[in-house]
Amino acid sequence: MTKTSDSVRAIAVLVTAVAQFIVGSIGGSGALGRPIGEVSASLETPIVPAGGAFAIWGLIYLGVLVLAIRQVLPSQWDRPVHRATGWWLVGAAIANMAWIVLFSQPLPGFAEIVIVALLVCLAVVLARLATFPTTGADFWLLAVPVAFYAGWVSVATVVGTAATGVWAGLPGTGGVAILLGVVMLVVTGLIAAVVTSAGPAPVAYALSVLWALGGIVVAGRPVLVVIAALVAAAIVIAAVVRRLLVDGTVRTRTKQPSRVA
Repeated sequence: MTKTSDSVRAIAVLVTAVAQFIVGSIGGSGALGRPIGEVSASLETPIVPAGGAFAIWGLIYLGVLVLAIRQVLPSQWDRPVHRATGWWLVGAAIANMAWIVLFSQPLPGFAEIVIVALLVCLAVVLARLATFPTTGADFWLLAVPVAFYAGWVSVATVVGTAATGVWAGLPGTGGVAILLGVVMLVVTGLIAAVVTSAGPAPVAYALSVLWALGGIVVAGRPVLVVIAALVAAAIVIAAVVRRLLVDGTVRTRTKQPSRVA
C-alpha cells in the first residue's frame, strides 16, 4: 500500500466514527423517523433489555472515536494492524448508521439484515486482531473498544431477530415467544463464551454481553427468561475466568527460565 491509501483509510475511519456518533446521538430523538425507543417498545418481546441498558451506546461511540483519533496520527498510518482492520471498521460504522435510519422508519426486518452485516464486520476485526500481538496502546485503544462494541452487538442481533419476528407477525408474548427467547439467550451465552475463549480483550467483550443480559434480568421479564439470562451470564463468566486462568498460566510459563540439562 502507498502512504496515500493509508492516509485515505485512516481519514475514512475517523470521518465515519464522527458521523456514527452524530447519527447515533440524534437517532433516539425521532429526527430520522420515529424515535428508536418508540419503535422498540412497539415490537415488545420477552428478551428486550430495560431502556437504561441502551446507554451503553455512549461508551461504544466514545471508544470508537478514541480508536479513530489514534489511528489517524501519521505515525500509525502504515502499521499492519490498521491496514488489516481499518476498512472493516469503516464498514461497521456505515452499517451502524444504516441500522439507525432503517429502524427509525421503521423497517426492522431490513435493519436486522444490516445489524448482521455490522456484526460480521466487527467479527472480522476481532479475528484479525487475534493475529497481532495486541499489547499496550493497541490493546487499550483498539482491541478493547472493538471487543466492547462487538459484545453488545452480539446480543443486539439476537434481540433484533426476536423483534423482526414480531414485525413479521409472530407473537411477541405467550408461551412460544418465551420458549424461543429462552433458547436464544442460552445459545447467545454459548456463542459469547466461544468468542471470549478465543478473541482479543475477552473481559471487554464479556462485560458488554453481561450488561445486555443484566438489562434483560432487571426489565421484569418472565421468570423463565430471567433464569435463561442468568444461565447465559454464568456461562460467559465461566468462560472469562477460564480464559484469564489460561492466559495467566501461559505468561507464567513464558517467563520461566529454561533449565539446562
